[in-house]
Amino acid sequence: MDFTYGQAIIIGFIQGITELFPISSLGHAILIPAWIGGSFREFISEENQSYLLITIAMHLASSVALFLVFRKRWIGLISGSFKAVATRNYQSTPFRVLSYIVIATIPVGVLGLVFADYFQSIFGNPAYSALFLTLNGLLLIGAERLSRSNVAHEFHDSDAEIDHRVNAKTALAIGFGQSLALFAGISRFGVTMSAGLIRKLSHSVASDFAFLLSLPVIIGASIIKLPELFTTDAKDLLGQILVGSIISFIATYFSVTFLVRWFKTKTLYPFAFYCLFAGIISFIRFA
Repeated sequence: MDFTYGQAIIIGFIQGITELFPISSLGHAILIPAWIGGSFREFISEENQSYLLITIAMHLASSVALFLVFRKRWIGLISGSFKAVATRNYQSTPFRVLSYIVIATIPVGVLGLVFADYFQSIFGNPAYSALFLTLNGLLLIGAERLSRSNVAHEFHDSDAEIDHRVNAKTALAIGFGQSLALFAGISRFGVTMSAGLIRKLSHSVASDFAFLLSLPVIIGASIIKLPELFTTDAKDLLGQILVGSIISFIATYFSVTFLVRWFKTKTLYPFAFYCLFAGIISFIRFA
């Protein structure tokens, strides 16, 4: 298979920068090689099974960076939940927040397994990715317009803020919204945050919950799919995958630290307009 180290670096950088930006890392991992053309485009279309495994490996690298950025919170949520179970204090903030994360992860996990073959069949097609990227832009705009009256509450503890504003029903609704990101071109972070905004969360709480939700989904997909790296033709590309993953890790770390600050005070509109422009131009090119 023709997948070079240079191409691996490009995909790793794209993955790292776009994973938590609400512009779809998978969509860009398909559209940018398609725009570059040549063997790069042929690889993603003809070897889409191997390319999917490559992108999942680079997602895993992103998840490591994501965990490092939020490591204190994850350690607090997990240790606090164990303590809550031991003391039967099920109303504690760590236990409740971790429960909401689990609830919101269930829909995408179930739907991803049930419709895995379908999503893989359209993966690698730039016309589909362009269409879904355009829809992603419209979704972000719609969520912003519907959330104009949302009110932020002042908390010094981000987990306490989530506990105050999110409930099981909201978590489940956000989880079903997150499932739309199974289509390459729909941003997981963007659609998760949009679902939160539609459920009347503030930008700060919606983005905070979306950041936390990203980790279990990526890890779950990696556990299910990555063993295939060593049993398929992708095993011949482990060197390229390692290099791309390192680039993905570095790019993700810096992009997440930027976005955490961005969504404290700013909106999804710039990303929405970009998705509309890039999606429409790409659809005209590849449809």
